[in-house]
Amino acid sequence: MPVPPTPSLPDPSDLGFDPETLRAKYRAERDRRIRPDGSGQYQGVAGEFESYDEDPHADREFTREPLHDRVEAVIVGGGFGGLLAAARLRQAGVESIRVIEKGGDFGGTWYWNRYPGIHCDIESYIYLPLLEEVGYVPKWRYAPGEEIRQHARAIGRHFGLYEEACFQTCATELRWDEDGSEWLVATDRGDRIRARYVVVSSGTLSQPKLPGIPGIETFKGHTFHTSRWDYAYTGGDADGGLTGLADKRVALIGTGATAIQVVPHLAADSRRLYVFQRTPSSVDVRDNRPTDPEWAGSLKPGWQRERRDNFLKVVTGVRTDQDLVNDSWTSSARLQEKLIPTNAYTDVPVEERERAYEIADFQKMNEIRDRVADVVEDPETAEKLKPWYRYMCKRPTFSDHYLQAFNRPDVTLVDTADSHGVERITETAVVVGSVEYEVDCVIFATGFAVGVSGLLSGQLPAYGRGGLALQDAWRQGGPRTLHGLYTHGFPNLFQLGPMQNASAVNFVHILDEQATHIAAVVAEAHERGAAYVEPSAEAEGEWVATIRQKAPDLYRFHAECTPGYYNNEGRPRERSEQFGDGPVVFHELLARWRRDGGLDDVLAGAE
Repeated sequence: MPVPPTPSLPDPSDLGFDPETLRAKYRAERDRRIRPDGSGQYQGVAGEFESYDEDPHADREFTREPLHDRVEAVIVGGGFGGLLAAARLRQAGVESIRVIEKGGDFGGTWYWNRYPGIHCDIESYIYLPLLEEVGYVPKWRYAPGEEIRQHARAIGRHFGLYEEACFQTCATELRWDEDGSEWLVATDRGDRIRARYVVVSSGTLSQPKLPGIPGIETFKGHTFHTSRWDYAYTGGDADGGLTGLADKRVALIGTGATAIQVVPHLAADSRRLYVFQRTPSSVDVRDNRPTDPEWAGSLKPGWQRERRDNFLKVVTGVRTDQDLVNDSWTSSARLQEKLIPTNAYTDVPVEERERAYEIADFQKMNEIRDRVADVVEDPETAEKLKPWYRYMCKRPTFSDHYLQAFNRPDVTLVDTADSHGVERITETAVVVGSVEYEVDCVIFATGFAVGVSGLLSGQLPAYGRGGLALQDAWRQGGPRTLHGLYTHGFPNLFQLGPMQNASAVNFVHILDEQATHIAAVVAEAHERGAAYVEPSAEAEGEWVATIRQKAPDLYRFHAECTPGYYNNEGRPRERSEQFGDGPVVFHELLARWRRDGGLDDVLAGAE
């Protein structure tokens, strides 16, 4: 399938809709949902709510003696980012690698999230990393969560990461030892581990959050967060069969990407389901299907990288001869620049490009709203399920079963926009618009706090040269890094994530590029006999200036969006930290930097 051409401006008379009317409708719907407390409407899972963060999968009796030893590299985080960092370092010749992970096994988000219906929404052939290295082809185009979790475990086995891993353990402090040129890593189990290198990959959406609903703590029924699904209560498994809910009235609060997958199973198995919605998701066609064995057997070495790179180019507007993935993401590629910036269309004048984007966006969202009207039988319910905002204001979702669930007589959609969310919770009910909905169970599909883990938030404090805290180093003027991966004054410390670099909807691809780069830098450090990897202050300053120069201006777009975590609940940040030319250019920049002498700016202290 050919890639869509550069956006062009259609004749207004051919549109079939009035853009200004849609703009006004979008603003009105946004204003209905904006709250003065912004992100303050949510609360963490600490204190009296810490039970919502408990691990239902781990051995609660687990204990071990503290470790006081030395490894070459510590990886903080056992999700795909940490696994990729460990795998690429192993390929680069690093022998002693310890992964420190809060959960009881590898998997990250796929360890914690095991709710009914869980699947990836990026094609599994490009989302699951290291498929060729492990020798595996997913069984489904969009793999279920358990298949993904087992693949994470397979990576751990393939690269020998289980032997030194520390599960059910949280890193609590990183402190640079100048005399030994190594890091001292402390954990909540009393460990004091020395490591030459530390890579932090703790995720940006890793800690569940709860709505700050008055009375939430008074409910006498059963409650849990979707990321800690309680199968002991519901029965069944990720494929459904929730027999424990057969006589239960269930409230689901939240209608984001998780709810889209959960609702069909709750609808089928509970006595009655109430879905409490602040903002409807855009729900496009999923069209999942089993992997064709003949196609899988025809794959040649290098197939995953080719397919993954092709997807990245297509969704960021880079001209390609074909679209290998050809799904709802690639068909909406030109709309995604409002989340993932790119330089692909800089040959089109800015005003014309923005106008063309908006018209294409209106057309796409009209299609999605028309689908709601076609699928949902009750006109009033259908109207509530229609999303009135630009396509990338919220993460797009895909399902062939979600909308259909609202045709069941035992499923009720409760729209909370006019009351700015659920008003309160009593001992027995959820209250909206002064109506009490009596329920036995409340399930929170309310997502995750953004950026509260790891180095950026300060939850994992790091002390570099002279005992300087990373948070203090960044206090004036914000984060300062080279390529978003390392910071002057903090030798041999790397972080993975979407800060001061480029991202994409297939974030695992981004993590792999970052891990590959870090491994290449470490390998060169070994080759040169360098004691440490640390960007010079000059190189760091030049990169921060590049980010400031290249960063896209997305404030106006996000300010018009319905509130959500993409725009900080209606309070978008004025300055972006993204590399404005997009991930394809950024990855080429890293490769060129390694090839053309950039390593001279980060390698020092020859042994």
